[in-house]
Amino acid sequence: MATTHGLNGEGQQDDGERKWSTPLAKQLAEAIETTGPIPLASYMRMCLTADIGGYYTGALGEGRDPFGRTGDFVTSPEISQVFGELCAIWFVAEWMAQGRKTSGVELIEVGPGRGTLMDDMLRTIHRFPAMAKSIDAIYMVEASPDLRMVQKNLLCGEDAPMTESKAGYHSVCKYGGLPIVWTETIKSIPIGPEKTPFIMAHEFFDALPIHAFQLVSVPATQSLPRAANDNSAPSTKTSHPTLQWREFVVTPTPPGSTHDSLNTPPTQSRLFPPPDFQLTLSPTPTRHSLYLPELSARYRALKSTFGAGALLEVCPDLALYAADFAARIGGSALRPKPNPSGAALILDYGPGDGSVPTNSLRGIRAHRRVSPFSEPGLTDLSADVDFAALAEAATRASEGVEVHGPVQQADFLEAMGIRERVEMVLRSGKLTPKQEKVVKGAWERLVDRGPGGMGKVYKALAILPENEGRRRPVGFGGDLVDG
Repeated sequence: MATTHGLNGEGQQDDGERKWSTPLAKQLAEAIETTGPIPLASYMRMCLTADIGGYYTGALGEGRDPFGRTGDFVTSPEISQVFGELCAIWFVAEWMAQGRKTSGVELIEVGPGRGTLMDDMLRTIHRFPAMAKSIDAIYMVEASPDLRMVQKNLLCGEDAPMTESKAGYHSVCKYGGLPIVWTETIKSIPIGPEKTPFIMAHEFFDALPIHAFQLVSVPATQSLPRAANDNSAPSTKTSHPTLQWREFVVTPTPPGSTHDSLNTPPTQSRLFPPPDFQLTLSPTPTRHSLYLPELSARYRALKSTFGAGALLEVCPDLALYAADFAARIGGSALRPKPNPSGAALILDYGPGDGSVPTNSLRGIRAHRRVSPFSEPGLTDLSADVDFAALAEAATRASEGVEVHGPVQQADFLEAMGIRERVEMVLRSGKLTPKQEKVVKGAWERLVDRGPGGMGKVYKALAILPENEGRRRPVGFGGDLVDG
């Protein structure tokens, strides 16, 4: 059971000075005291990627590994190698359908974790020598120095050297001697019309920071507070009630707060200390509430379809990454690509019906749901992916791409042949009864369509070169095509 880290029963030190649950919590509290409440996105970014104490950037250095059964969560590649094998087959199928390029192919993975998925993919692609020879380089977008080293050790070997340049960090893959480059941001990876990028994003978008808003009714003749940086023409009163978005911001919980006083919901474990922070609704507009909810017709429609009380989550970074993927594949006005090529495969969780995510921020600790505001830096944070926004951003960024999906992960994996692959492994006669049980259990977990099952909750989405809908990709209703 977790301790209260020097807290008395009311979340304070015995000398009366407030004791924060982690050094990062203290740093966040000091920042809020200086600047005022901060957006949820700023809180998430600090918790996950702060230089000191961030969940991903500081975990391994502190002896923590967030991945796997001994960590906080288990991802699909950690459950079964078949998952990575089928993702690789999907890219092989796209490489074939797009004419079997002999050079210029790039493998790019964003948020590679421990490197397990890329390892399974490279091992599988290596069985297709023509495609393997077409690969110029592998790019791993990873902000954590510790995770970069874990990935290097797995993909290249512990004795393989890693060198640094302006482009990033370099080593040589154990599969065919392919060069691997690690970058902290995808913007560091060169874009060129001759490149064919195959981009993998598995459980990446769910960790990007979100802004959260609520629609409120502003009564008639009320003086309108103005954001500090609002330079628009002043308007002091309204002649009729108006609906306006207000942003949820992060503030410290009251000193001495307990799980009971904060009404920690039963869905969140109370084995860990009470939350250091909480969400409160800004009483005035913020710069984000003035423009983010106006970026999409889907968001603007909430005013008329739901009215006051409507909730909204927006992830600006999602649109930036989706636009980058699309521009690499299909070109853009800034970087034309006469012959679009490549593909992106995105697997993550979120609504697949076009609805906008709401109240989806979650915290995970030791495989338990906890408050996302408990022990900042030690708790994994994630939110549902807005797949409709992702598709919208991709097609808006490039006229040279089209989007397929999202489809349920179970449908995607079954179309890719997971049943046949697992049955082949089970018939091999190489497994003990215990191993057979593990393999079968992993397969069933990946395609589970029950409430909360991975096969239902997780979705797959693909970004491809635009072809006027003449070809659907395998896994999304299409058949294998050899171009």
